[in-house]
Amino acid sequence: MAKPDNKLSSLKKNVAPYEEIDTKASIGQLLNTLVPLILLWYAAYLSLSVSYWLTIPIAVIASGFVVRTFIIFHDCTHGSFFKNRRANRILGTITGVITLCPYEQWKNTHAIHHATSSNLDKRGIGDMWVLTVEEYGAASFWQRLYYRVYRNPIVMFVLGPIAIFLVSYRFNRKGARRKEKISNYITNISIVALYAVLCWAIGWQAFLLVQAPIFMVSGMLGIWLFYVQHQFEETYYEHDEEWSYINAAVEGSSYYKLPKVLQWITGNIGFHHVHHLSPKVPNYNLEKAHEAAPPLQKATTITLKTSLKSIRFRLWDEEKKLFVTFKDARRSLRTSKESVLEKAEKNLASPRPRVQGE
Repeated sequence: MAKPDNKLSSLKKNVAPYEEIDTKASIGQLLNTLVPLILLWYAAYLSLSVSYWLTIPIAVIASGFVVRTFIIFHDCTHGSFFKNRRANRILGTITGVITLCPYEQWKNTHAIHHATSSNLDKRGIGDMWVLTVEEYGAASFWQRLYYRVYRNPIVMFVLGPIAIFLVSYRFNRKGARRKEKISNYITNISIVALYAVLCWAIGWQAFLLVQAPIFMVSGMLGIWLFYVQHQFEETYYEHDEEWSYINAAVEGSSYYKLPKVLQWITGNIGFHHVHHLSPKVPNYNLEKAHEAAPPLQKATTITLKTSLKSIRFRLWDEEKKLFVTFKDARRSLRTSKESVLEKAEKNLASPRPRVQGE
């Protein structure tokens, strides 16, 4: 495995002081996230008696607080929200019910994501499906079609939340251990119980009218954030022998520079390069860690406007070291094929070497 640059290695030490958990700050974040979420959900329900056009914007705002709740859940899985492991597990399970994420399953797969992010030889767990241009060129028609459907924005960001949060997370992974299975059962039972109580209290129609847009918008935002912070043009991918954890963190994760309001709603997760460098840094310390280490400020920065370009990126080009579109990939594959044919033609056209004895 390749050794990271010494300057990058020193960043780990610079960020270490910001791994300190501030219990008061954590509790404050818990209050300014869950209380507004509950109030907004109730306000959305009350607005149904006025106009559904009033319900929608309230639901959209509420979905932002679901994303913020997910960031708390996310910190709990890293053990970076509370100092006590049990407290993280309990809060993580509760926030997992709200965000429809099973705590132990997500904790385990996400740990694998951090340990293998940007490693071309260890793709497939806790990350998005990425093929290289060469792999795409060697794939069958049906494999290409499946990949193209998977990478379609409508499928990824509209059907994706339904497939992942409502379906995939409801089942245990193959080979899951007992602790993970029990966590999944507890989450599923709690979700059913919570939704049943709400349907009983306000009626299933009102429940769906409020919860459906909150679920869809928050799910789309969640997948978008995860997508855009690794799928930018000049990101980092290497095979195992050349891969470096620190390089993957700093070069393979972006700094998503968002307006302050959105930065707050998304729990500073835009400082994703800092988070991947040191997952133990609580979300409320990510910006401080970023500002304290000048080299981190040189990470690839994307904005709301420039991040939209990432929708076009589909395949990783190992030769050019960047993400490319399907159109770019076809051009590269065609050029490569023509180059091989030209070489073969030259070999055939060149005089056959004389063999001794002829």
